[in-house]
Amino acid sequence: MVHYKDLGLSNTRDMFKKAMDGGYAVPAYNFNNLEQLQAIINGCIESRSPVILQVSKGARSYANQTLLRYMAQGAMEVIKEAGSKIPVALHLDHGDSYDLCVSCIETGFSSVMIDGSAHPYDENVALTRKVVDYAHKHDVSVEGELGVLAGIEDEVSHAKSHYTNPEEVEDFVKKTGVDSLAISIGTSHGAYKFKVKPGEEVPPLRFDVLEEVEKRIPGFPIVLHGASSVLQEYVEIINANGGRLEGAAGVPAEQLRRAAKSAVCKINIDSDGRLVVTALIRKILKENPGEFDPRKYLGPARDELKKMIIAKNREVLGSADRY
Repeated sequence: MVHYKDLGLSNTRDMFKKAMDGGYAVPAYNFNNLEQLQAIINGCIESRSPVILQVSKGARSYANQTLLRYMAQGAMEVIKEAGSKIPVALHLDHGDSYDLCVSCIETGFSSVMIDGSAHPYDENVALTRKVVDYAHKHDVSVEGELGVLAGIEDEVSHAKSHYTNPEEVEDFVKKTGVDSLAISIGTSHGAYKFKVKPGEEVPPLRFDVLEEVEKRIPGFPIVLHGASSVLQEYVEIINANGGRLEGAAGVPAEQLRRAAKSAVCKINIDSDGRLVVTALIRKILKENPGEFDPRKYLGPARDELKKMIIAKNREVLGSADRY
């Protein structure tokens, strides 16, 4: 077994406590490859922000679990060489089984999510409790989920959202022992979070649900999934360079800023990162059709992603300049 502390990683408990006290949210950025990891780490070093490196089941398979461990360890060495002390967690995003969570814990993950939200309530509780019992033996933090987010992202796919029932959260947290809870208040996975016609505004998140959850479990860390804003400047670049993303819409930045000042202390961002990378690669290859050196298009995509991450930390999540 490889313990996350041997890699220099942190679990999320202290991160969340500081975020709750400071009124900001810790960014949780998904990555699949070297360039994404470089952008995330260097962007958070520069903005002095804590960060959660998120890996989905599909990303873990794509990158290779052994390689991921050394990538995370290498990222911590880069942080040390930069003279930075930002805390970093390596987190399993949307784990769908006990065995997957155990495997991640045994290969250096400091935090896991067990997503039993598609199961009946009692089954969700039992599965989550089982993961918590194992994870806590190794000082690994656990995120659970109540409510279902619509959309498609990697292997997570649901046609409809089901808002979290605030009446269940206190019982769920008590019975499972989770360290944080992902809730559904209107966000969704993927680049098409809302069905809006031209000129229409994106519907607001259900802050009434969030506020009721806060009342029932005061001071407990809440997580927002599917919280990319689907930045239109990059959607336009994609569409101008051969892509088709008509009608893609996400969560407005002002709504995320409001959430970050509440009990929401972790905000997940994946689709925006994908859009940035895709936009830059499409643009460069269209303008330079003879280019075949991956560094010439992956490098600029990485640099643009770093720029977006710094902006998210400073202007949206409030996590910059905390360390």
